[in-house]
Amino acid sequence: MCYMKNQNQSDIFITGIGITSAIGKGKTAFTSALMQGQHAFDVMQRPGRQKKTSFIGAEIPLFPFPEHFSKRVLRTASFSGQVAMITLQEAWDEAKLDAIDPSRVGLVIGGSNLQQRELVQMYETYQDRARLVRPTYGISFMDSDLCGLCTEQFGIKGFAYTVGGASASGQLAIIQAIHAVQTGQVDICIAMGALMDITYWECQALRSLGAMGTDRYAKEPAMACRPFDKNRDGFIYGESCGVVVIERADFAMRRQAKPYARISGWAIGMDANRNPNPSCEGEVGVIKKALEYAKISAQEIDYINPHGTGSIIGDEIEIKAIRDCQLSHAYINATKSITGHGLSAAGTVEVIATLLQMKESRLHPTRNLEDPIESSFNWVGAESVEHDIGHALSLSMGFGGINTAICLENTK
Repeated sequence: MCYMKNQNQSDIFITGIGITSAIGKGKTAFTSALMQGQHAFDVMQRPGRQKKTSFIGAEIPLFPFPEHFSKRVLRTASFSGQVAMITLQEAWDEAKLDAIDPSRVGLVIGGSNLQQRELVQMYETYQDRARLVRPTYGISFMDSDLCGLCTEQFGIKGFAYTVGGASASGQLAIIQAIHAVQTGQVDICIAMGALMDITYWECQALRSLGAMGTDRYAKEPAMACRPFDKNRDGFIYGESCGVVVIERADFAMRRQAKPYARISGWAIGMDANRNPNPSCEGEVGVIKKALEYAKISAQEIDYINPHGTGSIIGDEIEIKAIRDCQLSHAYINATKSITGHGLSAAGTVEVIATLLQMKESRLHPTRNLEDPIESSFNWVGAESVEHDIGHALSLSMGFGGINTAICLENTK
């Protein structure tokens, strides 16, 4: 892979990725499962996820930790924290960040209220003996604990903070990381979409909202997650965490880092609406702003990785926004049909899925897309498709009316 001839010194590149999901730990396993449409949907078994009602989801299998990880830290880290560290390790190694001045490395973690299951289990265990609660709970209940875990493990001394944008948190973290390297705050900024570890409380509330799938497919978990299909029934949760390393072109060239892609455009926009219902106007707005920033036309986009959750209303609105932006010619697939909805992690995971498809010159299938809600679109169906992506568009939306969009340009 080489840099494009017309690249600018201030261009922004992604030079490392890390991924942990229910379908695979690490980019090799993840890519293989993605291209084959392998899923991990079943009735969830992790403690704290079921209470009288059964919920379908995709859970990460047990995995070993590197020997150099502190056993003391791992014992007191939440599941979200453990997954964050293991995922960051992959991106850190690929981008060769050990050679970088730690004061010039920053970290932005996408997600808030990330460790709900850990908290609920703590309450249930110690509700009648509060004085015995472990002291580390005093720091682990805060989102900043993930910043502390990662900066301590990897020696990051630039800055670290979390940003919350509900299901758009992962993309929001990437956009904040872009701004950090653009303005020279740091030379390298790591963006993480953190694992949101939910409980039966969140599952039940999200189901009651009409966002999460019902028990319609309780006996057929593999059929439950079906973005853009007429028989969709709401989103299906999937544990995941994604990390990307972001830097300017001039810095990447000096250290001979190989980019996955150039981030050519991005946008954030609000709907001025607290509720979960999406806005076509808001989605159209960020798509157009991202394309304008990238200085490309809608016709130049040849692949879209949509938000595509399987939401009854959300999928319809997103399709309308894509059509209104004259993007219906582009290939479209739905990563969540394979991985499930990672909530705070989704935006970063789906940017990574886009980068891996760009690298492979192949688009992954969309599971359960048997009767698309819009048949005229250029869907990738049950089989993967060979395609050299030139310009890609990735979309994320979140409760509270936040919309984000990122344009990626192939650098091959």
